Amino acid sequence: MLRVENLTKVYRTRKREIHAVNGISFDVKEGEIVGILGPNGAGKTTTIKSILGLLIPDDGKIYINGRKVGVFDRWIYKLIAAVLEGSRNIYWRLTVKENLEFFAGLQGLSPREVKDQIEYLLDKFGLLSRIDSQVRTLSRGMKQKVAVASAFIRRTPILFLDEPTLGMDVQSSIELRKTLKELTANDGRTMLLSSHDMKVVEEVCERVIILKNGKIIANGKIEKLKALFKTSAYEVSYEGEIPDELKKKLEENFLNVHFGNMRFNVELKDDSRIYDLMELLKMYNVRIKSIKSVEPDFERVYIELVKGSGEK
Repeated sequence: MLRVENLTKVYRTRKREIHAVNGISFDVKEGEIVGILGPNGAGKTTTIKSILGLLIPDDGKIYINGRKVGVFDRWIYKLIAAVLEGSRNIYWRLTVKENLEFFAGLQGLSPREVKDQIEYLLDKFGLLSRIDSQVRTLSRGMKQKVAVASAFIRRTPILFLDEPTLGMDVQSSIELRKTLKELTANDGRTMLLSSHDMKVVEEVCERVIILKNGKIIANGKIEKLKALFKTSAYEVSYEGEIPDELKKKLEENFLNVHFGNMRFNVELKDDSRIYDLMELLKMYNVRIKSIKSVEPDFERVYIELVKGSGEK
């Protein structure tokens, strides 16, 4: 579906050259949901805009359905819809319905053809009650939902979503994650998603490509990347208070100790250290309520990958 070969883009100033993207290559298969991740300045936006034909790379090739992408090739937009961070993406003086009708029209779809799908999408995004509202009257989170719905209405086989939960509250973000999974599962579209919200990435994406300093530092399924960083991690719940002296000893003897309300999380180098932990808690008469194993979340895996990839 999508292939990127040796993509390179250098920005030149009078004083220096900035290698925004430095010879990266990857493939995305039809129906895959792939996250494009990385810290600020990693090359994500340059990569996405190059794929969309909005930037001319200095080297490398991009293919969509086996066809090479050139700058400003109009045929691309029959196959790709995008929501880009920092762009308005939609028309604020049009109503929610009018926006979806307009973007469907870009694909040659008439309002009659998409009437039912517009109502379906707006219901999924929780916007049906605002169907006739001008977008400029909506909250920032609602505007973002309209932008994402307008991308879906175009029925393109590929979607690019850059920070899709931008401006949304926690509940809206949770709802959008669920909606994205349902919609992509139902129609088998290929989706590339870029976000700093690792919960969105973990719940929606199957695979991630992580960039840093213009290079790919990881490319794999989320579960396999999590397995690389699997440790003996536990959450310990207790009654009463833990003295400061014990807290200090826990931090000195174990890894990544984090204290919460009548609980703490701890990582052990190996499972046998659980006996040392229990002995230490017993020494200070800590009344343990429960101990449970904790799986690593993708946010921690992402941080460890970026931190450990050799940046000076």
